[in-house]
Amino acid sequence: MLKTRCVQRASLRIPRAPPSCRQVSNKARPQTRAATHPYAQRRQQHFVRSIATVTVLWATASAWSWYNGHALFREVHAEEPPPEQELKFEMPRRQAASKEENRDIISSQHLQVKRSWENPGVYAWGSNKGKVVAPDSTETYVKSARRIPFFDGKILRDLKLASTFGAAIDEKGDLLQWGTAFSTESAQPTHTLRGKNLATLAISRDRIIALSKSGTVYSIPVSQKEQRTGPKPASTSWIPFWGGSNDDISYRIRTPNSLGYSERVTDIVSGLEHALILTSSGRVFSFASGTEHYPRKGQLGIPGLTWETRPAGPFDLPHEITTLKGFPITKIAAGDNHSLVCDSAGRAFSFGDNTTGQLGFPFNPDSLYVDAPSLLPTQRLYAGTGQEATVKNVYAGGNTSFFTVEASKPNASARDPARVTADTWALGYGLTGQLGTGRWVHNQSSPVKVPAFSSLFEYDEKTNSIVPIRLAYLSIGQSHAAAVLDNIASLDVKSNRKHTENDINWGQDILFWGNNEFYQIGSGKRSNVATPTYIQPLDQAAEAERAASIAGGKAEKEQHRFQITPRNKVKVNGRNISMQQRVECGREVTAVYSAV
Repeated sequence: MLKTRCVQRASLRIPRAPPSCRQVSNKARPQTRAATHPYAQRRQQHFVRSIATVTVLWATASAWSWYNGHALFREVHAEEPPPEQELKFEMPRRQAASKEENRDIISSQHLQVKRSWENPGVYAWGSNKGKVVAPDSTETYVKSARRIPFFDGKILRDLKLASTFGAAIDEKGDLLQWGTAFSTESAQPTHTLRGKNLATLAISRDRIIALSKSGTVYSIPVSQKEQRTGPKPASTSWIPFWGGSNDDISYRIRTPNSLGYSERVTDIVSGLEHALILTSSGRVFSFASGTEHYPRKGQLGIPGLTWETRPAGPFDLPHEITTLKGFPITKIAAGDNHSLVCDSAGRAFSFGDNTTGQLGFPFNPDSLYVDAPSLLPTQRLYAGTGQEATVKNVYAGGNTSFFTVEASKPNASARDPARVTADTWALGYGLTGQLGTGRWVHNQSSPVKVPAFSSLFEYDEKTNSIVPIRLAYLSIGQSHAAAVLDNIASLDVKSNRKHTENDINWGQDILFWGNNEFYQIGSGKRSNVATPTYIQPLDQAAEAERAASIAGGKAEKEQHRFQITPRNKVKVNGRNISMQQRVECGREVTAVYSAV
């Protein structure tokens, strides 16, 4: 290849070089000055050293590979495929020996209902500082549901719990008490008031308010010592000049004296210092239910009534709340220091302490309580919806209030059916989640809807229609709560002849929320819960037995939830009896018991 080599001056318009420029061959061209420059020589030396380094590294790697038995370059050949492994399928479930056994295996809910009928009793959990949830244990907390052995096989009429004492009415109507506030010497529930045919009870800070089936109201001290040393009631014998006492414990009768001829007491509730009495005529009475302090926050519902202005006589005599005359009251509820009632027309009234908005009125630092029943503006909650709202029930506990409402459109069209909507509203203190709204608030004076229990519907196969899911009831403790839904349950599967092996029973949904400092929610954890949640089944031994019936005895990944058994007629200990499971949320404790 020939290359023209010319020298040109670096100036403008230089004339073309003369023909003295020579064309020489690259091959025959003499070495230029640049080729002999020292920099070019260093580049050549660096290139040589790089080639030498790569060669040495390659040789070292090859030797290392051969030394470990792996040639760097080896003959490529097809490897033999690994032996084919046999597929392992899940082992089949153990074959049930009967239809009933098959139902137990396929449904946790069926097993829960069945065990609640076969093994009545009391499950309790939460704080055990007062030896209430576990009388025979020194544990400070009981983190999950545990049976109280004393009540195994027993059915109760009612049960109320506080952190330091418990009270229950057995199937015969006698009162049982236990806990350190009752006695530090007795480790088991003890019969106290007998022979009164008690039906229901309520508890204050230091007394038990009990109602008999005949409508008599009793006030009994919690302390066993006070029961033994306090004044006994006089005998009511018809024999003239026959005095003395016919009871071995101290108590007071607090049935209102002004009842009509056929009027009787139908319900009682109590806060820390006050109690409400409801009669069959819709009248409401209130009285002091504690002995440590006289009610002073308006919770009695009688304006101007104080310790200094009370009428002559015993300090705990019942007084009628005359402000409610003309409003036939159907439901009553009491928190620690406030009260709620609702009447037959669906109106709700509240009175008492309002420091956290539990009455439904804005906080007023100049007036911390309302001492007269005041109407809650519940209809305003449905303004603009075309629905009419009716309050069906009220609940209270601690510094919180709840009420349930059913709303419907009075003039519904064919395109907009008159469907009833059931809602639950909350008020008051919710800093530890006890409002159940998913929020943590200190003061909730305007009613807020609880989403977990509002606007719920289900399909009813018997009527082929959509029906609302209402609340069966709420149990409100000092700072936590439980709700039982009135969803459709199945309790008819008892005979192998009428049902297939896949027909099962199931109960009602139950959810818990609120303060969990003492493990009173029952989740086994200690964090507070602001949104209602399910917990695991109470009878964990039965659940483990069921899991063992599954293939290989392995525990199932599915988490089953506790469902409470509604009322039904069953055979218990050879007797046909109508019974159900009920939940009770107390101060720092919770219990589920078998009730008649």
